[in-house]
Amino acid sequence: MKNIPAVLEYHDRTKHRPSRYAASLGYMDWATQPDPFRRYENAPLVALKFNDNTPPYHLLFEPNLLPEAPLCIESLSQLLRYSLGLAAIKSHGGSEWALRCNASSGNLHPTECYLILPPIAGLNESTSLTHYAPKEHALELLYRYHESIGEDTFLIALSSIIWREAWKYGERCWRYCQLDAGHAAASIRISAAMLGWECTLIAADSSEISALCGLDQCARYDVHERESPDLLFQIRRGTLNKPSLPSLIESPANRLSHSHHYWPILETIDAATQGNYPSPIRLKQKRRTPPPSKSSGEIVLKRRSAQMMDGSSITMEQFRQMLDASLYCQDTADVHFVLFVHRIEGLEKGLYIYIRDPDELQSLQNAMDPAFEWFDCTDGLYRLQKGDYRGAAQMISCNQEIAKDGAFSFGMLCRFFESLERDGAIGYKNLYHQCGMIGQILYLEATSLGLSATGIGCFLDDEFHALLGLQDQRYQSLYHFTIGRAVIDTRIATCQPYTH
Repeated sequence: MKNIPAVLEYHDRTKHRPSRYAASLGYMDWATQPDPFRRYENAPLVALKFNDNTPPYHLLFEPNLLPEAPLCIESLSQLLRYSLGLAAIKSHGGSEWALRCNASSGNLHPTECYLILPPIAGLNESTSLTHYAPKEHALELLYRYHESIGEDTFLIALSSIIWREAWKYGERCWRYCQLDAGHAAASIRISAAMLGWECTLIAADSSEISALCGLDQCARYDVHERESPDLLFQIRRGTLNKPSLPSLIESPANRLSHSHHYWPILETIDAATQGNYPSPIRLKQKRRTPPPSKSSGEIVLKRRSAQMMDGSSITMEQFRQMLDASLYCQDTADVHFVLFVHRIEGLEKGLYIYIRDPDELQSLQNAMDPAFEWFDCTDGLYRLQKGDYRGAAQMISCNQEIAKDGAFSFGMLCRFFESLERDGAIGYKNLYHQCGMIGQILYLEATSLGLSATGIGCFLDDEFHALLGLQDQRYQSLYHFTIGRAVIDTRIATCQPYTH
């Protein structure tokens, strides 16, 4: 199919290997570090106020239980605050940096958010295109439409500034941009659930998203800092009338770096994976309602990426709840977990697999090492082999100790080549989005249980596949993760990012 060879070439080229990692500068060029905040010149800025009243986290997973909030500037503020807003300001040794509610590789945050909104008192008098500015927790008004899109519904579009990740990670960075888009998508979905709102993924064409947000107006962007369209969502139920495409938007984008390093392969893979976004294949099972927990807003704001784990164990109940939580992401049926179990009370150490789509069992058994025992631990969990896999987990995670010091770590094994055949080259992007969505939910679930998590983008692709006995590209691992208890660095101070 068209563009699939470009995907396969990029995927193989950007694999980390023991003898060499995917191409990058190999050092941090601090002089060109990108501005983490996109702004638009001359665009009116509307500040958003919020409150801290959010429902208990466990109620977000009980369908139709929470009342539907009205669409107003206050509820819109809450949606953005707890999805893409700043969670905290950290400082140490004279340096200061912002953390956001949505996880991001290297805290670089390539994802940008645009909203197409109906008239909302205190914000706009007509249908408008806006851009979310998380540093200020405000909306920039970019364009006013003459027609209506409907009164009770609106659109959210996500895009990626690929340069932000390329600055640090070079050619492999496109993978991380897509994972981050998935993180952001799940963040929006959770934040919408706090308000009792539905969040529906629209199978839109990339060019439509680009045109709706004015991203195709290339003169408004530095040539190295243009934004690539990713995802489009409809928020709230209601009849949606897509507006006509905006004419020239007068607000140019700020420049993020004064100079850039050009990676031609990134332009190639991004162009190859544009197209009509696939309609999702939904999981057959749904997550159970978790036990009563803290305020959802508190959990979102406390989510962190652990830097070190303390090597302690977790309970079987916590482990099972983590696996079950991933089923909240109903649009992620192409992803399974291969787990290195290190310290889970009541579960033997070893290599396991969690099959999230039961129909895949036979296919996975046929694809993997025939010596695996496939002992059924119930509810989709199978033990492949007993043993201490801490060393293997660390080695495969680019020798990062955090992969062995967690209670468990795992790789997200994806239905790879079938997805490309089914959906075309854009299916490659969709697989990363699926993994990112799951990752964001697992971050939140770990936080709700008093645990910590870290997404691992640096792993040895083929060494992991060889461990499983995979001989072809039917399945590929696209994201790794570790969960346990974090070691807190008490030298780092935490401040509130906003005043109400």
